[in-house]
Amino acid sequence: MDEKELSAMIEGLCFSKSKEFQTLGYEVEGADIWKCVSSRYTKEMPPLYQIVNDILSLKVTKYMNWAMLEAYKE
Repeated sequence: MDEKELSAMIEGLCFSKSKEFQTLGYEVEGADIWKCVSSRYTKEMPPLYQIVNDILSLKVTKYMNWAMLEAYKE
């Protein structure tokens, strides 16, 4: 899998997760999901299975905590 295909797959997963959050009443974009998940990858990118798991297992509370911290930083 080349980088372009990998990027498209991750983007699709983030979009899917953002749609899940939107059905719960939260206005979230796919890019925001990726920023939240990737903020934990400070040293290097983990294996693909871990990235997929991190995106799909992201809970609303974890995302909202991250979003609040980011808002305070600004």
